[in-house]
Amino acid sequence: MTYHQKKILIIVGTRPNFIKITQFKTQIKKYPHLQLKIAHTGQHYDHQMSTVFFEELGTIPDYFLNIPQVKSDEQIQLMKVEIEQLITEKYQPDLMIVPGDVNSTLAAAEVAVKMNIPLAHIESGLRSFDNDMPEEFNRKITDSLAKYLFVTEESGIKNLANEMNPGNIYHVGNTMIDTIYHFDTKIESSAIKSTYQIADEFAAMTFHRPSNVDQKESLQKIIEIISMMAASIQVVIPLHPRSKKALEKFDLLPSLLAIENIIITDPLGYFDFQYLIKKAKYILTDSGGIQEEATYRGVPCLTIRENTERPATIEIGTNELVPLNFDIIAKHIKDINHGKFKKGEKPYLWDGKATERIVHIIATEILAK
Repeated sequence: MTYHQKKILIIVGTRPNFIKITQFKTQIKKYPHLQLKIAHTGQHYDHQMSTVFFEELGTIPDYFLNIPQVKSDEQIQLMKVEIEQLITEKYQPDLMIVPGDVNSTLAAAEVAVKMNIPLAHIESGLRSFDNDMPEEFNRKITDSLAKYLFVTEESGIKNLANEMNPGNIYHVGNTMIDTIYHFDTKIESSAIKSTYQIADEFAAMTFHRPSNVDQKESLQKIIEIISMMAASIQVVIPLHPRSKKALEKFDLLPSLLAIENIIITDPLGYFDFQYLIKKAKYILTDSGGIQEEATYRGVPCLTIRENTERPATIEIGTNELVPLNFDIIAKHIKDINHGKFKKGEKPYLWDGKATERIVHIIATEILAK
């Protein structure tokens, strides 16, 4: 039987969002009446921050928009122009899908509404309730525009209900966990431990958020905390380009490099980085996604932020919010070392099948034959 194929377009632009869509092409193959294309805006553009992920994960975008690195508002406008041109000239979707909360997410959402294309949002309903975060604005606007809302955790359902969102809400689980689940054998086979001579017991650390790296005082506190950690355990730090630039700006990179018992790397590929998360004794971070990955792995995670849009990682999982305070972080690390830190559980539906659920809903309800 020949079907008139319904067309789906996924727009991504950053490394965390690539990880959320790796299983879509595999799942789409189950439904002959569906066709999928992926467009990459170029929001993360260098080899280490994007291209290496395509190569490792086998999710090569069909279209590269190559948006230049300019100020946020200008970048969003350029994205909207390029996305609209793509849809007008090359690929006219029956459904547009956007993951996450970045500039690419917002730009694509606004184009979808302008061009009367139904919009689906992956990770709907997550809220930090911090309006100073650009991501919070992007999440809220995207959810307000989306017709189909795919939720990762219970808080998303509650938040959308409180906002009286008129869209169709589906609790499907976390597509980022699907990627971990699918590639776990390759993650386990990573050679990073031998490549960098990482100890059997180590802590992993990442930091890149403006609140932590854009001021000299906060960077100095981070260096003091790293020094404290390294006194009792090896610390592995994949250094984000933004953080490295800030350290150089404030002439603090030599102070970091002078600390003994640390390993500093460039941004890592997916498998190597996930190996660190899986094997670390604990993690100190300010990332959003790492909170979820640590919770899935059952690894203690201390997140240097005032809030999180992923409350399940705290209420159910292994995550704890901490201020950028030496004494408080030292106390939590002491608890971890003495086995007093919470054990945590995996949130509901974080089972590696979220993408499968989403595609099934699209195929049987949203874009049925």
